Amino acid sequence: MFWFLLITMVVVVAAVTLAVVGGGDSEVLPEVAPEQLVDPLPAARPVDRADVEALRLPVAVRGYRMADVDDVLVRLGAELAERDARIAELEGALAGAAGSGDAEDEHS
Repeated sequence: MFWFLLITMVVVVAAVTLAVVGGGDSEVLPEVAPEQLVDPLPAARPVDRADVEALRLPVAVRGYRMADVDDVLVRLGAELAERDARIAELEGALAGAAGSGDAEDEHS
């Protein structure tokens, strides 16, 4: 009786496995193209907060696609560096204007 149950269980497990995996006669699923990043970051203007909040990176098998993440981070880093340089330039101009205004007040 034990051998009968053991053989029956093996046959049932094999049948369920073939049903789940497929017997080879079923159609094979078509290959799906990997998701690609549709760059929502505007090229014609600087990136703002809403652009970053709306950004959705495509997911790959093991997480996010590294190349897409690197591209976005490089773009954001470059724009932050440009803004920092512009802020420093404007602060320098403001300090220069305030300094020349103080000098004119002393000569008057």
